[in-house]
Amino acid sequence: MAAMGVAKLCIRSYRNSCFCIYKARDIYSTRSYGLMNVRRLSTHGKPFTSNMRQSSTLTLGLLGISMGAVVGAGYTYYKNSQRHIPGILNKNMGVTSAVLESLPDVQISREVIMPTDNTGLKLTLFQYTTCPFCCKVRAFLDYYGFSYNVIEVNPVLRQQIKWTEYRKVPIILAHVEDGYQQLNDSSMIISALASFLHDRDQGLKEVVKCYPTISFNDDEGKMKNEILNRYFLMYQGNIPKGRTKESILEERKWRKWADDVLVHTLSPNVYRTKGEALQAFTWFSEVGEWEKHFPAWERYLIIYVGAYAMWIIGKRLKKRYNLKDDVRVSLYDACNQWTRSLKKQGTNFMGGDAPNLSDLAVYGVLSSIEGCDAFQDMLKNTSIGTWYKNVKESVMRHAGSAAMSI
Repeated sequence: MAAMGVAKLCIRSYRNSCFCIYKARDIYSTRSYGLMNVRRLSTHGKPFTSNMRQSSTLTLGLLGISMGAVVGAGYTYYKNSQRHIPGILNKNMGVTSAVLESLPDVQISREVIMPTDNTGLKLTLFQYTTCPFCCKVRAFLDYYGFSYNVIEVNPVLRQQIKWTEYRKVPIILAHVEDGYQQLNDSSMIISALASFLHDRDQGLKEVVKCYPTISFNDDEGKMKNEILNRYFLMYQGNIPKGRTKESILEERKWRKWADDVLVHTLSPNVYRTKGEALQAFTWFSEVGEWEKHFPAWERYLIIYVGAYAMWIIGKRLKKRYNLKDDVRVSLYDACNQWTRSLKKQGTNFMGGDAPNLSDLAVYGVLSSIEGCDAFQDMLKNTSIGTWYKNVKESVMRHAGSAAMSI
């Protein structure tokens, strides 16, 4: 049985090695020719004999290296398993999410109807109203003028997402030809929908294939999942007019910064004290209209238990992300980093005359705390207010809806 396990592992590792060779070639092509295109199609003329020999030699060399890596990886993983030490190995690669035959039987909290939406996607968003990642997605949907239904998820009991193994929000279900395509992870959702808007001929299901999920064990043996390419837009080599490789790379950098830096300053600030935590959850209840969507006992459970729990968690997050003793300063520093880059660029938005995906991401993250004390302190102690107001106005008037008619 152990031998069979190692054999299967070697086969999987060989496939992963071939994938790595493909990715290495793709990354080289990206550096030479621009954005990474997961579904890159290339055509070649008839090669000269010398080129064929060189190609064969290179192929054999890469194959030899990959087979050596396979054997070494298989043996190492087997030995680690014998010692009960978790290995770090891709265990699964596949599409990010499946297609459901029908919508889950859950109550719709509200509907957002936009007459400009001609995509036919009939989006359903599962969310917490004040989750920064959900706010990011809503900012994107509202800016571009998508119609969508909202399912408000109970953040403690989470009954509304019991139909899926993915236990986080946001989740979007989009209508496709044979059911409803599930989209997970805020950045992947935005990238996939933005790519679809750019080229609808490829179809949303085909776009989703460009964002595979890998599963692996970390150093502590815990299973982790990661979505590849979630910050990449699949332009298929047809970069939109007015965009450059540099501007796309800059947009991608700031989108990632919003997830990796800015968002981690929020919880320790919003839940800095017990009083601030309770104030924040009370506002969450009001803006999320929890009294309409949840029974009274559930609402009070969320407010009081949630506030106390997040006050404790906020302190742990402060240490984990190395925030300053006064966590407000860390929030101000992040905001100042963003506004300094805007000032250096000399434009109203990071996207120039109009918000791009990085503007929407940073705005979405910050909008999640708009009713909290930390937000008001941020406005008083940084210069981010003017930019924030301008993006909010653009989102509320659906300034990007022209993309629906392209």
